[in-house]
Amino acid sequence: MSADSDFKYIIRIANSDVSGEERLANALTSIRGIGPRISNAIVQKLKLDPNKLAGKLDDKNVADIENAIMNLNDYVPDWLLNRQKDYDTGDDLHPVSVELKMIHDEDLNRMKKVKSYKGIRHASGHKVRGQRTYSNGRKGLALGVSRKKGAQT
Repeated sequence: MSADSDFKYIIRIANSDVSGEERLANALTSIRGIGPRISNAIVQKLKLDPNKLAGKLDDKNVADIENAIMNLNDYVPDWLLNRQKDYDTGDDLHPVSVELKMIHDEDLNRMKKVKSYKGIRHASGHKVRGQRTYSNGRKGLALGVSRKKGAQT
């Protein structure tokens, strides 16, 4: 795309690979836990050009972005964080990348351990949030209608 010698096709931010060929505001959304709103908030707060390709960022800008992601409480309002009133600490957090996956798995394991309704549904692989299960969401061996061999109409 660009013949610059300082152009980076892959940038490492917050333990995630970010494509350098995308616009900065869109490229940051490839990090797990960072959506369009958070991405735009970070870009505006750091006064970067959202239409600039991510591969053209220098090392200082990348370090600033990584610092902003690790300290999102200073950059965005509390209602925009993805983990308000954490179960263990009670703080407002915004985990990203691998940390977000680990916290999600811990939440599921805690629900399964205390045998809450949601935990039981997660453990058995059923729908959790009250959706119908009679006809939709079938997967595995439950596909189609099965009849007994002797019953023909």
